[in-house]
Amino acid sequence: MPSAPSAAAAPVPGIPQFPPVDPKNFTASTPSKQEVDAFLHQLWGYDTDRVWQIQAIQKTSAPGVNKVTVLAAQKKNPQQIGSLQFFTTPDGQHLISTEVMPFGPRPFDAAHKTLQAEANGPSRGPASKGLMLVEFADFQCPHCKAAQPTIQQLLQDFPNAHYVFENLPLTSIHSEALKAALYSECVAKQNGNDAFFKFADLVFNNQQALTPQTSDATLNDAATKAGADAAKVGACALTAEAKASVDASIKLAESLNVNETPTLYVNGRGLPLGGLPYETLKAIVQFQSQDDK
Repeated sequence: MPSAPSAAAAPVPGIPQFPPVDPKNFTASTPSKQEVDAFLHQLWGYDTDRVWQIQAIQKTSAPGVNKVTVLAAQKKNPQQIGSLQFFTTPDGQHLISTEVMPFGPRPFDAAHKTLQAEANGPSRGPASKGLMLVEFADFQCPHCKAAQPTIQQLLQDFPNAHYVFENLPLTSIHSEALKAALYSECVAKQNGNDAFFKFADLVFNNQQALTPQTSDATLNDAATKAGADAAKVGACALTAEAKASVDASIKLAESLNVNETPTLYVNGRGLPLGGLPYETLKAIVQFQSQDDK
């Protein structure tokens, strides 16, 4: 005879009690549960307190566009369960939620390879690009100035990181950003990476003086203090070669859909640099450096 139904298990502290998964909610063949789980590991694996459960992978009325529903919670607060829903594109390469993102078991690899090949701006750290940090920044952007101590701390905490600075002047809102970018490219070209970073620090520290009236003097002064010949740098900044160098950096940002500064890429994973607590950012860098080995 069938056994009597057992009593429901009492909630265990630290283990979220997700509702049962209904097999009827898995009507789509793609993506697979394994692919979704691998993607979520890439997205959330840095946070060892986070757990999740895939609730549904369903067809939609749009051919090839499928809906994924995930429940997630923190072990330290297991009663608070959140829901994530997104749609996957027919090619399986992207998801659509509040934004379009890369999708798949290794969603950041394509951007990582692009940056390894094309992020050729001034750099610090070892030549190896196993752990690669790429910052897209605008010298006239206040948030970029505020983010520089964070970059310095990351480079101290991860001495194995290869860090690259890429110019992304937001010319529609910052009148002197392009000029500052052109000067910086010429300092790097004529005097090397160390001079560039001295120049960059000086420009950020005197950002309030990047005005139409005072930017020339500010940039010339920064170039001189960085050990460069200000006259040669100023002449270089007017050349087509300098403009092409900045344009290449802008084109790289556009190819990655970077639309704000500062944006930091950690092995191809794009992050709004000003939007994360430092400990979270550090955990992501640590996770990516280990996971990508």
